[in-house]
Amino acid sequence: MQDKKEMQDKMEEREALIDEVIEREWEQFQYVQNEGGRASCQDDHETFVIMRKSQFMNWTQELLESYRQDLIEAEAAHWNLLTEKYARMMESTAPERYAELADILPKRSKERIQMQEEMIAQQIRWEEDFAAKFPGVASTGRVIHTSEDTPWDTSIETYARGEISTYSDRTVGLLKKLYDQMAADHENLSEKTLRNMTALYGYESLEEAEKQQRARLER
Repeated sequence: MQDKKEMQDKMEEREALIDEVIEREWEQFQYVQNEGGRASCQDDHETFVIMRKSQFMNWTQELLESYRQDLIEAEAAHWNLLTEKYARMMESTAPERYAELADILPKRSKERIQMQEEMIAQQIRWEEDFAAKFPGVASTGRVIHTSEDTPWDTSIETYARGEISTYSDRTVGLLKKLYDQMAADHENLSEKTLRNMTALYGYESLEEAEKQQRARLER
């Protein structure tokens, strides 16, 4: 009985931590300056929560705590990690604008960049496998590769590169550990994230979401 209560307490603590991380991100997201004016997604809290929770549900407690600390430290330093993320994406989607911002962004070591690129390469493999298995659901999301970027459509690869680049070395190390463990266990992190997402959107399963999306595409 005690073990069951302890497990419940840990689950509630984890849920609260995920919620806190999301709300800290959301607060920073509100201050992201979009060149075309405020983006509609900055007013869509429900979708933001689902997207971020789908990802964070796969993270370890230690990784979540580390990223929370990144957000706290950024706030204390008056630095916006969400603004940094979108600025880093511009290296591919808006290179001229990125060139104007590059000098103010935190510098990353060669070793750090190499680690990030290994992680991104693994994520791309997961995304490609997922798209082959669930093409209907995959068609509703971003394109996969940086080579497919346009000024108005950012790929999963570019988004991942922008986001991972904002993390502290501590957080990146913990995320790399998660990636390596999932790869060793032959698990697909992208598929797990989409399973979380479709459940949060109310689907019975990812397979059911795929079936419905394929039916829509065939109309």
